[in-house]
Amino acid sequence: MLGNQFLNTVPTSLMGGARAPRMIRRLLFERRRGDPKKPIGPFRTDSSVYAVPPSQGLRVTWMGHSTLLLEIDGMTILTDPVWSERVSFVSFAGPKRFYPPTLALKDLPPLDAVLLSHDHYDHLDRATIEQLAVLLKNSRTRFVASLGLRKDLESWGIAPEKITELNWGQSTSLGSEGSITATPARHFSGRSLWNRNETLWSSFVIRGPRHNIFFGGDSGMFPGFRAIGDAYGPFDLTMLEIGAYDADWPDVHMGPIHAAQAHLDLRGKLLLPIHWGLFNLAFHPWKEPIERLMSAAAEKNISLILPSPGAAHEVTGENLQTFWWEL
Repeated sequence: MLGNQFLNTVPTSLMGGARAPRMIRRLLFERRRGDPKKPIGPFRTDSSVYAVPPSQGLRVTWMGHSTLLLEIDGMTILTDPVWSERVSFVSFAGPKRFYPPTLALKDLPPLDAVLLSHDHYDHLDRATIEQLAVLLKNSRTRFVASLGLRKDLESWGIAPEKITELNWGQSTSLGSEGSITATPARHFSGRSLWNRNETLWSSFVIRGPRHNIFFGGDSGMFPGFRAIGDAYGPFDLTMLEIGAYDADWPDVHMGPIHAAQAHLDLRGKLLLPIHWGLFNLAFHPWKEPIERLMSAAAEKNISLILPSPGAAHEVTGENLQTFWWEL
């Protein structure tokens, strides 16, 4: 940390400096190609499936972007929940969802934890947190978040005793035998131009008595993945971002090719790609991230699980390819 700002473990460009004028021109004048050519969805989550625990102890429901419902060895965890129509500082403009939420918030199963990686609008959604504050008021659900997010969470209605902040390397217990550990990522934070990097960004190791999984949040490629793999791996499942990458911000979003390598560095067994397919946040075509990942996975002999949004999938070690984006 330098002053009141958090730092990455390696030098990182945050879309500023010499790239800034070019970026402004592109944002103002370049056509974004990230929208699907035809409407997709809606997708639906069958909430009745959660009445029966996963037979092998691990089940994942990808609800789009970086929102996942994770069931691991008796624990249920919701990551970076975003139910709003737009991810923006205003409700009437900004990137809009391609399909509606796959499940109403009120229909979520009982949660042990809500896991929050950092404060960007596509990961920390105020309206969703405010609704969860009401729905989970009398529950034992904990909000496990990167360091510095407590202030926002409390102001949005989350009781202080429900919040656990983690710095990199810190862990908190979950259930009788589970744990969540915050690990480094290469990214940045800030919900405006005036509070850049005043809160932390993290990836997370989620460990149960039988399974070990990795939620990457947002990150550019960096040597930290290999260090995390050596210290905490191997992982039954890694969840890594593949979308919103660009040559003008290579340090903070890794894209599909680097995601494949990060998965190998982490010593992962199965890779579930996240952070794509729901919002138009970059200039690449909508399907490009998944197509590039599948090509890289074939070259590197990486096993993928690619469930349809909202579909609960038991993780058994087998590949899953639904090609839902081609529908």
